[in-house]
Amino acid sequence: MIYLLRHGEIEQSEEKRFVGQADLPLNENGLHQACLWQQKLKTGLFEKIYSSDLRRASQTALIIAGHHKGKVHVLPALREINLGKWEGLSVADAQALFPEEWQRREKDLVTFRPPGGESFRDLALRIGPVFDQIVQGLEGDILIVAHAGVNRVIICQVLGMDLANLFRLGQDYGSLNLLEYNKDEWRVVAMNIPADHYEPPA
Repeated sequence: MIYLLRHGEIEQSEEKRFVGQADLPLNENGLHQACLWQQKLKTGLFEKIYSSDLRRASQTALIIAGHHKGKVHVLPALREINLGKWEGLSVADAQALFPEEWQRREKDLVTFRPPGGESFRDLALRIGPVFDQIVQGLEGDILIVAHAGVNRVIICQVLGMDLANLFRLGQDYGSLNLLEYNKDEWRVVAMNIPADHYEPPA
């Protein structure tokens, strides 16, 4: 089983902003979410734990790992999408400062690149090989702590969904997805589960 987790909550202003690869830490609630997952998940049973190298993800993974920190493999390839010059901007500011680019994004979300950044197709091409490498020869359970964009791309890929649908997949802070691989076929067992709603199998 692949336990695919989005990192805990980060500190942001009330106005929605593009975060991308800005290296932000967990806020107090994000730390609480990670601690809840430490209680819920039997990390000693994970064959391996993988994490993005951005602080919000690696903090989450290390808290969950507890005494098993040696199992955490930090991979820069699992970073969130690079949003270039849009990182840190509010949605309103991006629309105002880059009106032509915003229109292109509205027309083609999958291939649009913010200035100096990646498209979701670029992200998929980056994430695909590292995910394949992680799950190759999978026998036990694995935990991956990553980001909303990364997780959505992985779920789209395992289900054969078009990336244009990725924002239809909910990925809240500190939420868990369960992916099962059996007989050369992927199945999404559960998606976007908060820690306080998760019941470990008996």
